[in-house]
Amino acid sequence: MKILRELRAATLLLFALTLLTGVAYPAVVTLAARLLFPDQAEGSVIMAGGRAVGSSLLGQPTTSPRYFHGRPSATTPPGATVPSGASNLGPLNPALADAVATRVQSLRDEDPGNTAPIPVDLVTASGSGVDPHISPAAAEWQVARVARARGLPEARVLALVHEHTEERTLGVLGEPRVNVLQLNLALDGTQK
Repeated sequence: MKILRELRAATLLLFALTLLTGVAYPAVVTLAARLLFPDQAEGSVIMAGGRAVGSSLLGQPTTSPRYFHGRPSATTPPGATVPSGASNLGPLNPALADAVATRVQSLRDEDPGNTAPIPVDLVTASGSGVDPHISPAAAEWQVARVARARGLPEARVLALVHEHTEERTLGVLGEPRVNVLQLNLALDGTQK
């Protein structure tokens, strides 16, 4: 009957570990996240006009000249959040060079008067493919086009870019960045 004792012990251990790792641990982590980081635990949802319009953690594709464009996405279709991921193309891969050249031409066609160098984050996809941020330089590069399309003074649009520029986390981590969705929503707030 030794085998029955071992089977009973194994079953009790399985049950105990299932409760501990499958119920108790996830419940504690979820509760801690909701208490310590409530916005992030709920998906960092951005509300406008009483409805959810997106998340501050996920980039959304925009094509209208009235809006700032985020980083290109390597996902299929562009902007899809599942599955997210990079293209995994190396810097010497001709497919990457072709994609970047196509993006550069698209940006030049959309704003032919802008002869300034295009910031790299406007023509290269992020590692996740759904990056919600662009560099301040990438936002500033788009100011003239957005201002023209909206009939707003460039100074007002540039001021919105500066207002929505987030500094380095804790002053040292990462780079200054602009959340494209939040900036576009602020732009919509300026329309009469």
